[in-house]
Amino acid sequence: MTALLSFLASNPAISGMLASVIAVLGWGFHQRLAGAKAERNRQATAEASARDVADQVQNDIGALPTDAARKELKSWARD
Repeated sequence: MTALLSFLASNPAISGMLASVIAVLGWGFHQRLAGAKAERNRQATAEASARDVADQVQNDIGALPTDAARKELKSWARD
């Protein structure tokens, strides 16, 4: 067993292939994490945009006088 391990470790072709496999696996893992981070950033941007619209609507509703707000809400209520 020791002879086999020393042969594999001392053979530059096998060591190079093993290093290449490890490098490819590391690169793939890095790309996967980068993709996940990009998706989280995209979703955070979309949520911030939606929150801005919701805040704008809330401010517009708050700016209405009470009578105008009641009149507007009556059009949405079922009779």
